Amino acid sequence: MGFLNNAKLIVGYDLGNKDSQISYSLSETGESETISQIAGEQKYNIPTVLCKKYGVNQWLYGREALRVADRQEGILVENLLDMVLDGEPVVVDGESYDPVALLVLFFRRSLGQLSQTGTKIWALMITCPVIDRRILDMLGYVVKGAGLKTERISFQSHEESFYSYMLCQPRELWNYPAVLFHYREGGIRVYRLESNKRTTPMVVYIEEKEYSFFEEGELSPERQEEMDRAFGTIAEEICGRSIIGSVFLIGDGFQGEWMKESLRFLCRGRRVFQGNNLFSKGACRGMQEKFAPSEAGKAHVFLGREKLKANIGMKVLRNGEESYYALLDAGINWYEAERSLEVYIQEGNEIMLNVMPLAGTVSRKTAGRDGSLVRIVLEGLSGGTARLKLHFFLKTEETLVVEAEDLGFGEFRAPSGRSWRDEIAL
Repeated sequence: MGFLNNAKLIVGYDLGNKDSQISYSLSETGESETISQIAGEQKYNIPTVLCKKYGVNQWLYGREALRVADRQEGILVENLLDMVLDGEPVVVDGESYDPVALLVLFFRRSLGQLSQTGTKIWALMITCPVIDRRILDMLGYVVKGAGLKTERISFQSHEESFYSYMLCQPRELWNYPAVLFHYREGGIRVYRLESNKRTTPMVVYIEEKEYSFFEEGELSPERQEEMDRAFGTIAEEICGRSIIGSVFLIGDGFQGEWMKESLRFLCRGRRVFQGNNLFSKGACRGMQEKFAPSEAGKAHVFLGREKLKANIGMKVLRNGEESYYALLDAGINWYEAERSLEVYIQEGNEIMLNVMPLAGTVSRKTAGRDGSLVRIVLEGLSGGTARLKLHFFLKTEETLVVEAEDLGFGEFRAPSGRSWRDEIAL
């Protein structure tokens, strides 16, 4: 299969501890496809496993790894993400291996399936159930180890991938709240997406809830009825008290015909969709939005768990007039929020920041007119005009770090070498 040389291969990779998926598009605005593991079928899950054949340095991944292990011809290595987070060496066939190296091997081999597109990866978005500092560090090791020939690499959580997926859906599907049920490893995680139409841009947020549920296994008639009743109770709790525009059921656990009464309830006045590649497609869409924002993307700002939820700026003098200078905008990932600049302080030893939560009916255009003023005192800074280098970044989604360095003032005042650091709870 061949494509034009100017195609931009944009990839959404859903990296899971049990299964992974890969979706891709050949342009910044095109439709995405998901790689199937079986030709002609919608078998999207790539088992996140490796298998080392006995006595030789030959490694297999995914479904082939499972087949070789089932034939007892090799050693199966599972739970690759958990092993990396544990940080302990892994012993396979009598040898010790770095778990990061094993995950890198799986990641690189699975990306090899994209060779069917006939072009190299231009941009990559990796999505995981949650994104925290440990996950970010792990993903950084994996990306570096894979040696990808692109710097356009980002990360986002499943909840943001759900939001990204909805951006390319017809507006009637989320005029009212949309609900996603994800059946995975003995539990059902529920994502409830809602937007505040009174804000400009419209603020979108997602509430999450986890329910314990049946482990996958044989479905006897009695077990099917029990599962149907249990899921019906969850569905009524989530959807029974408010208007829901659309419902998405994802995960292999929802396959089969056990959802009779519960599905009948969900279909009352709601659009219901079933599948299992929403997160990888959402990741692909999320990367496309970074380079070619859609009209829906411009009209909304997503304030998920990993997002900065306030506009941060400062008042400065420009041409003798006071104006607001934006530093960090609400809606960006906290782990990507960073800004450096140089400023002059004419007198005193204080920096004033304006922190304005993106809530209520406040728009970006009014940022800086209201909100909370945060005073940062630079103890020991001498009087007179000073030139400072400022560095802003987020330590967590709720902690802003401000670093300042005294650069002096030309021939009039040498740099003192002093620096300051302050942490602000948002």
